[in-house]
Amino acid sequence: MADPTDLLSPTLLSGKTAFVTGGGSGINLGIAATFARLGAAVAICGRSQERLDGAAEKLRALGAKVCAVAADVRDPAAVTDAFARSADELGPASVVVSGAAGNFVAPAEKISPNGFRTVVDIDLLGSWHTASAAFQQLRETRGTLLFISAAQASVPFAYQAHVGAAKAGVDHLMRNLALEWSRYGIRCNSIAPGPIADTEGMRRLEQAADKDTWLKMIPLGRYGAAEEIGVMASVLASPLGGFVTGAHIVVDGGQGLMGSSTFNDAVAATLNASPR
Repeated sequence: MADPTDLLSPTLLSGKTAFVTGGGSGINLGIAATFARLGAAVAICGRSQERLDGAAEKLRALGAKVCAVAADVRDPAAVTDAFARSADELGPASVVVSGAAGNFVAPAEKISPNGFRTVVDIDLLGSWHTASAAFQQLRETRGTLLFISAAQASVPFAYQAHVGAAKAGVDHLMRNLALEWSRYGIRCNSIAPGPIADTEGMRRLEQAADKDTWLKMIPLGRYGAAEEIGVMASVLASPLGGFVTGAHIVVDGGQGLMGSSTFNDAVAATLNASPR
């Protein structure tokens, strides 16, 4: 598949600073790489400085100026400090991607209070901490705030009660902020990726069932690429998406049209549980 980034102007995001949480790997690193290729300076944060340093080298190889700072999105002070350092090194953020997330599969009755709280803390509270820390910079730049959502926000998936609750909260937070912060020129949207190749999430799922099983969930018959999420994020972050706010954009090859039964059955088999 041709890289869709090649269809966009390499100067589309020139002069912008992008800040990506969870940017050390996976989809979020793919988004950061797309931003870098389109001319943005890029800040990435995550819990592992070692992982961030490796990601930063990849982004610099694309020609971007990069700031990589370790911060756990569950810690609002750490997130605030990361934004301050990014602003000092790269200038105020005009694009912020709240992508840090946590997940595991478990029957609802076996999810501990701590396990449920951990996912909510990372996904939902982490999104709030990111948005709150980013506000003043985004107000200054009249920028864009993007949240990485998931199919679980809209469709019930078995063994994902914690994730569904957290991501549904993320989407509603996005809509509230789109409503309230539009007066500052800040646009807020969310992207719900489908199955994306070469990510930790898909590698874990392929331990539960083979690739052909997961492809049955996707009407387009293939996994997505991280660059395809990056391109959508770039469009929303640029003047091309200038009249889009409060939108939940699904980029999943049609997976959402198929429901969650394939996922439920495949994961149930690995857990020796009933999917319903």
